[in-house]
Parts: sequence; C-alpha cells; structure tokens
Amino acid sequence: MAAWPLWWLLWFMLTSAGIQAVLAGEARQYTVIDWVDLLPDDDLQALMNPPSWLLEVEDGSEEDSLDTLFAAREADAVGDRFMQALKSANVRPEMQGRPVRLPGFIVPLSFDQNRKVIEFFLVPYFGACLHLPPPPPNQILYVEYSEGIEVENLQQPYWVDGKLAIATTSNRTGSSAYSLIPASIEEYRE
Repeated sequence: MAAWPLWWLLWFMLTSAGIQAVLAGEARQYTVIDWVDLLPDDDLQALMNPPSWLLEVEDGSEEDSLDTLFAAREADAVGDRFMQALKSANVRPEMQGRPVRLPGFIVPLSFDQNRKVIEFFLVPYFGACLHLPPPPPNQILYVEYSEGIEVENLQQPYWVDGKLAIATTSNRTGSSAYSLIPASIEEYRE
C-alpha cells in the first residue's frame, strides 16, 4: 500500500475539519423555538385560558367541530376571545426571515412521482388538522420541500430547520399564517 504524501494528509484533515466547522456553524445558526413563540401575546393568553365548558365536549360528538361548537353556546367574553384566537392569523413580525429549528408533525398536502411529500403543513401536535380544537393559522407552517421526504408514519415528529416567512396559505386542509423555507428535515429524536 502506497503512503499518502504528508501535504495531502494535512490538506485532507484541514479540509475535513473545515467542513465539519462549517456544518457545525450551519447547525448553530438555527435557533430552536417553541410553537408558542409564533403567537402574539394576546392570542397566547386567550388560548391558555379556554372557556370552562370546552372540557365538556366529547370527542366525535356533534359539538366536536368549530362550526357547531360556538353556535351552541351563549356568548361570553372568554369564549369569544378564545374563538378569535383559534382562528387567528396574527403573527409576530419579528419572526420574518428568522432562521429557526422547530419540531412538529407533517400533514402531507402533495407528493412527487416517488410518493415523497413535497408540500405539507407542519403542525405542533399529531392529528392537529383532524381534532378539536385545531391549531390556529399562526400555529401552522406551510412548507414546500422540492427534495421531498418519505413519511411512513404520520405520528413521527420531525425537526425542520429553515427560515420563517410571514405568508398566508389556505387550502381545504387548513390555513397557515407562516411559511418555512426548509434547509433540512430529520426525524425528531430527544
């Protein structure tokens, strides 16, 4: 076996170390945020103080829908403000362009020819677009990922790194007040 020239070994080690440093710096540039960081303070307060009767709603019942839930209740200030927060598309302007790292669940919207998800909503909890109450638009991120990701289990959370943008997206699945331009997506591991 031929010996490698010393200059090549030094170059390789320095280049390898340089690449690792760049990659480590890339990972550090994304700030881990919580979902509540996306909410304006007044929406957060309203969602943290739901009306007491909301706990009485049985999953799958006739009231287990935003369309019928509040129509069947008498108007009250707490319930009204809670309902407004559930539909809020109000955002935090300082989040525009911010590089973030956020864990969430993928709600597929479209696939490529290889059945990879290329367009999805990122939501804070599993089943978010199916159960009451759904997250408000300011708790849903719209993501386009041309590289695509294989999603075999919708209950699997993912880390998504990217830049936030304030942009409203609506379709029959839901509405989002933010979008995310992804740099990387990986399975969530604690």
